[in-house]
Amino acid sequence: MAHCIVDEAEKVLDAEFKVHDKGFVRLVDYLGGDARIVQSARVSYGDGTKTVREDAGLIDYLLRNEHTSPFEQVVLTFHIKMPIFVARQWIRHRTARVNEMSGRYSVMKDEFWIPAPEAVARQSADNKQGREVDPLSPDEAARVIGLLEEGQRSAYASYKAMVDSGLARELARVNLPLSLYTEWYWQIDLHNLFRFLALRLDAHAQREIRDYAAVILDMTRKVCPLACASFERHLLAGVRLSAEEASAFRRLLDGGEAGLGGRELERLEEKLAKVR
Repeated sequence: MAHCIVDEAEKVLDAEFKVHDKGFVRLVDYLGGDARIVQSARVSYGDGTKTVREDAGLIDYLLRNEHTSPFEQVVLTFHIKMPIFVARQWIRHRTARVNEMSGRYSVMKDEFWIPAPEAVARQSADNKQGREVDPLSPDEAARVIGLLEEGQRSAYASYKAMVDSGLARELARVNLPLSLYTEWYWQIDLHNLFRFLALRLDAHAQREIRDYAAVILDMTRKVCPLACASFERHLLAGVRLSAEEASAFRRLLDGGEAGLGGRELERLEEKLAKVR
């Protein structure tokens, strides 16, 4: 199988795409593209399709019917700089290969994430893990940001003093806050990358990791535009129905009533809200 070169991917290779004020994402390497997905799928049944249009149809069929192994043939490697609280959410996706910078070996930089004023909001009343949509007033947001900055300066000053005194770096680092920036190389196949993106681009994901996921999706489009188009159509903008919900739609198509109510109807409306 010939090495797969994707012209649009080559244009962004090693380019730094900023996220927030200090973070970034870089695509440092990729293996395969849409052509590799099609080539690996053809092994199952011979020559198969040939034109771009037919290739797009095959990729769409594979994704729609959850034939995942051809997508695993494509591998992307990113260099990412992000605050530690984002990294700790990110690492829950255990199907990638990760090499993170270590505070045991290196002196950590004086670099901390600070929210933009419009991102500072109160705890949501109906979402235990999220914030309200409406931000705090400018004065209230400035007060919160000031408190964060004060804590960061104090923590880093103590850390640096301990390092300079000769204390082991692995001990000196332990009081550094989650807003400290870290970096890693993150390698993942396309199938599992789509699973990551489907979760981390969802409205329920934390705003800051959504910002990184949006940049990664845009870069992945350069590598696999046909596969990304299918992913966005069926997974990102699509919905998965329960048996009860599918039956409700069947009744509607047959001219009857949906027959859903209460919390069942609310859940269905929540699902459909994202495709309006």
